[in-house]
Amino acid sequence: MNSFSPQEQLKRFLKARANLDGTDSVFWWKGYVYSYIPGQPSQRLLLIEGYNVAHVEPYEDGYRMITREVTFYSDPTSGNILERWHNPLNGREVQVIQVWNDPVNQQFMANGPRGPFTLPAEDLGNGTTCLYFDVLLAYPSPLPRSQYPLHSQSDLYQGAELFQFFVNTDQLNDPDATDIPCSTSWTRFGQWLPWMEMGDHPGNLIYQCRGAKLAAGFAGLSQQMQDYVMAHQPKYAESPREFVTPNETSWTYFKKLYPVQG
Repeated sequence: MNSFSPQEQLKRFLKARANLDGTDSVFWWKGYVYSYIPGQPSQRLLLIEGYNVAHVEPYEDGYRMITREVTFYSDPTSGNILERWHNPLNGREVQVIQVWNDPVNQQFMANGPRGPFTLPAEDLGNGTTCLYFDVLLAYPSPLPRSQYPLHSQSDLYQGAELFQFFVNTDQLNDPDATDIPCSTSWTRFGQWLPWMEMGDHPGNLIYQCRGAKLAAGFAGLSQQMQDYVMAHQPKYAESPREFVTPNETSWTYFKKLYPVQG
């Protein structure tokens, strides 16, 4: 039985995920993207590495987490960030569109329209607790098949994002702590990325990543990532200042780059 109030649970999550004192925090991840096509062996397609930079501010009966995030697609052997990619699934040479999502904002209320805030927690023993949540997505795709037949798999975007956050139990339970070390595991099951030019080919992508909140912030990222960000989108070195909606995704970003004419 969870003995923590909704407000306490919210603070426990945010000091693991970000920093309750309002300063920027950088959460980093790295892993691989695999194909999953019924009746065919899966392939390791891409190395991915990314981060989210966030700050938290109190708002009404809770907090706002104001963030932007980056993910780079790299060659799984060399680790070099890709600008072009030979898609082994269809033989196409395609332009790689990196993830530049701004904003990726969230608002949390201790007691909101959906009820009290709650976050599952599992005591793993050895002084470690896992906070976790599973996000199952299904909503109209920003890229309708009729307008984007080469870049859209379905009129319904369907996928899953499965998060686990691992923290020290004593630090998590310390009511005075505002920022605690945290590592993560992230699994994603999603549709073909628009820039892969897979159309409505059957199958999906599986992402498996691990990562952590970086004590050094942006400076804790690899030099390759820092250099790429500063050369292309330097604003991603820090979190946004204002809470705005709607959030950006790879699909909405693609639509901005390639709007339907007429």
